Amino acid sequence: MDFLEIDKLSAFYGKAKALHEVSLSVKQGEIIAIVGANGAGKSTFLDSIMGLTKTEGDIRLEGKSLIGNSTPKIVQSGVGYAPERFNLFPYMSVYDNLLVGAFTARDDIDNNLEVVENLFPRLKERRNQETHTQSGGERQMVSLGRALMSSPRLLLVDEPTIGLAPKICLEIASVLRRLREEFNTTIVITEQNANFAMTLAERLYVLESGSIKVHGSVEELKDDAQLTEAYFGH
Repeated sequence: MDFLEIDKLSAFYGKAKALHEVSLSVKQGEIIAIVGANGAGKSTFLDSIMGLTKTEGDIRLEGKSLIGNSTPKIVQSGVGYAPERFNLFPYMSVYDNLLVGAFTARDDIDNNLEVVENLFPRLKERRNQETHTQSGGERQMVSLGRALMSSPRLLLVDEPTIGLAPKICLEIASVLRRLREEFNTTIVITEQNANFAMTLAERLYVLESGSIKVHGSVEELKDDAQLTEAYFGH
């Protein structure tokens, strides 16, 4: 049994079908990436795991189905989410935004805050700064930090590098690796930047128009010239 199992997952916005029977699995402590162009269904896929869309099929975490659970209950079960849209409170401080993420893990606030500020020292320096005054990279750090305040065993990260400078992308990648190595956190990221995904993830799934078109280990996909030209641009 894998840590996360997605079985024939379809998602709907009204009558429109945004995902088409997507199936994949993730082992505990693994990093995988869902790669695809804008509009491929990447954010919908993560939203569906969080119970934010109408779905068919099954989503199992450690063998237990998440289907039908409320989003707070899914967070309580060990799933953290850092959405690409950030969804921060712009006129609240960094510290207060982080506390919002701790509503299901109130007993662990001090410990989790220490972990977040160790991973992102800049957030400790700027605890009292309102997030609307921060750079895109800093807001991404707050978004990731807020997700970590819920003590997740599974971390979902939507488009972590979009619009960010290469130096910040490297920082984000370093933090995600540390989470896996130091805390055995299982991580699913979505990315348009396939090259970034290939430096971080062990396996890739290529999503196109709501369906998985290609999947395999990074090494397998790197060695397939046709695939790299079609999906990764080189």
